[in-house]
Amino acid sequence: MKRRSFLKLAVGAPLIVKSSVIRAQGIPPSEQVIIGVIGIGGRSHELIHTLFNIPAARIVAACDCFKPRIDSAMSSVGEKNGWHAYTNPLEMLDKEKLDGVVVSTTTHSRAWISAHAMVRGMDVYMEKPMALTVEEGRTLVKMARKYKRVTQVGTQQRSIPLNNWASDLVKKGAIGKLKKVISANFVSPLRWNENTQYPESPYTNEPWWDLWTNQAVFRPYHEDLHRGWAKWWDYDGGGTSFGVTGWGAHAYDQIQRGLGTDTTGPMEIILEEPVKELPAGLFEEREIKPEETGASYYPMTKGIVGPRAKVRMRYENGVELELYYDSDRGPGLGCIFMGENGSIEINRDAVSSNPPEILQRSDRPQKLSVPETQPHLEDWIQAIKTRKQCHADIEIGHRSNTLCILVNIARDLGKVGEVLKWNPKKEQFENCDEGNAMLSRPRRKGYELPV
Repeated sequence: MKRRSFLKLAVGAPLIVKSSVIRAQGIPPSEQVIIGVIGIGGRSHELIHTLFNIPAARIVAACDCFKPRIDSAMSSVGEKNGWHAYTNPLEMLDKEKLDGVVVSTTTHSRAWISAHAMVRGMDVYMEKPMALTVEEGRTLVKMARKYKRVTQVGTQQRSIPLNNWASDLVKKGAIGKLKKVISANFVSPLRWNENTQYPESPYTNEPWWDLWTNQAVFRPYHEDLHRGWAKWWDYDGGGTSFGVTGWGAHAYDQIQRGLGTDTTGPMEIILEEPVKELPAGLFEEREIKPEETGASYYPMTKGIVGPRAKVRMRYENGVELELYYDSDRGPGLGCIFMGENGSIEINRDAVSSNPPEILQRSDRPQKLSVPETQPHLEDWIQAIKTRKQCHADIEIGHRSNTLCILVNIARDLGKVGEVLKWNPKKEQFENCDEGNAMLSRPRRKGYELPV
């Protein structure tokens, strides 16, 4: 099932898994990796389905602070598979003997839960974006190293053979000296209107709403906060489909992979135009060209509204990154690498080139025959056993997520045409104290990160 199908599921929608998938397929329980899942929303439905396809993994516990969600998951799947249900993630982490946890919560609570899991000796698969701020992301990297944890960030294109093959061609010079990379002008998050009228709700004073709010400023319960959290600045960096931390997180990670900049980042960020709050889906349907890998995604952008403005970045080697494409063209989950001898477009499990001969090679991998997240979860499960680094290790995920955060900061600053000097080693701006103040946020008491 594709992600968009899961996103249509209501809070109480049942999590249905075919019984034929649930069987452990001959793997002794002693050799299985014991997993807990935290966050039972749309994305975790897909992750759970995929884990049932991996014989070496066994889910034993699930948690969601919103009780109707965990009750629905238990009645449809959990009870028949012997899961233990929780509404408090720390209680689950303390009581269950887990090898690893899958954290697919709201973004603003993801780091807090992942950090507590690492402190307790558990390996972590965390959905993207892995952190809300640069400081939070770097803290998670330090904790993973301190506690020797195996980590995987949910940028699953890192485990897709076709993506990696094409990325390596770029790095090996198949299109000559690289000049620039082009990707989309993704949507940043909206600010919550503090004058909003809050309807009376018993949820406001319930413990689960405090837990859900986590590090963020506490507000009374509002359905648009709870259900629409991904579009709000307090909880995410633009997590809707055509958002900076939605599709953008995958696209920027693909950029980093092709550039070979997994442990560094750009040196300069430039806001090219004034920021305007615009809908992403402004464009009419058009004929899709054979060489396009991503145009079929764009009907999903209808209704996505938020701050947008073109941003340009420059890396140490002189390569420029142009985040210019609107929502009617270009790879929605990737980018186009432009070299002196041609170009390679990389999207999710889809590639094209100009001239076409660049990709007409005998070693070209086949497209996936399994769900797109399966190789990524399999990589994590295997790494838990071998203790080797995952394809999207936490440092890699942090660096890609930092690109998302830098885009949002550049737009928030609004300094059109000014060059923001970024030091990727120190992870600070060299000429903008105002920007440095945006690299972290105050955390609400009780939701500090453990150390």
